[in-house]
Amino acid sequence: MRPAHLALAVLVAAVWGVNFTVIEIGLDHFPPLLFSALRFLAAAVPAVFLVGRPKVAWRWILAVGLVLGVAKFGLLFVGMDAGMPAGLSSLVLQIQAVFTALIAFAALGERPSRTKVLGMAVALAGIVVAAVDEGATGSLLPFALTIAAAACWGVSNVLTRKAAPPDALNFMVWVSTVPVLPLLALSLLLEGPSRDWDAVRALDWQGAGTVLYVAWVTTVFGFGAWGWLLRRHPASTVAPFSLLVPVFGMSSAGLLLGESMSPLRWCAAVLLVGGVALASWAPRRTRTAPVHPVDVPAREATVGRS
Repeated sequence: MRPAHLALAVLVAAVWGVNFTVIEIGLDHFPPLLFSALRFLAAAVPAVFLVGRPKVAWRWILAVGLVLGVAKFGLLFVGMDAGMPAGLSSLVLQIQAVFTALIAFAALGERPSRTKVLGMAVALAGIVVAAVDEGATGSLLPFALTIAAAACWGVSNVLTRKAAPPDALNFMVWVSTVPVLPLLALSLLLEGPSRDWDAVRALDWQGAGTVLYVAWVTTVFGFGAWGWLLRRHPASTVAPFSLLVPVFGMSSAGLLLGESMSPLRWCAAVLLVGGVALASWAPRRTRTAPVHPVDVPAREATVGRS
């Protein structure tokens, strides 16, 4: 990989990692479901005029939009708003790689190698350590909501593999059109019209900036650049850079939000990132579709709140 491409891969990982801190700040301005709806609205409305018509069947766009946009991000934002720390969220969400492998095995018959199974076991051990640490210092409900969000992400990854979009950015932009109305409806129902209206009336530059960051910097730029890299390099070369996301997520949360890292949390980070790396780099016994940006996160980001 050329130095410029290497720098771009690191930049995307940094953008996705810092996204968790930006979400934390945004949740001080908006209820979580409204914030998630605004994120997709801001990403989709202008971008659909830039990416052209959808290049996959609408059933895949609707399915991924509901599972990824409504379920995954709805659970994540609610969990973050309930107290899940930003840095820990960026780390725990990486367990989506394990959910993806398990669901792909059940739905697609992709049998994992022994090395991949070992990596998943190490990553799960990291989640157990993180749960013990979080349970000792706070509520486990936000932690559980984040795990549920990671599981939904795994489902959406498998749906994306089935859809096999030829243009990942085009796919992601059209997927972003789906969650807007369901999330707005859920926000009105669960968070209340008065709370939503108060947030909109109190909108300032910082609140607007968080929406623009999670919509355009994280989604449009992040997935666009990631897709550009994947078209020029093997997925096995590009995908490991996603492991830098929790590094930037925890670092930015520590620097900007003052979040601390306990010894148990450091142990969980080593186990989880190491396990995901081992599972990601293990040879596969069966051929699978190439990894698309949606499979790697935000692998988005975005992807907690202390």
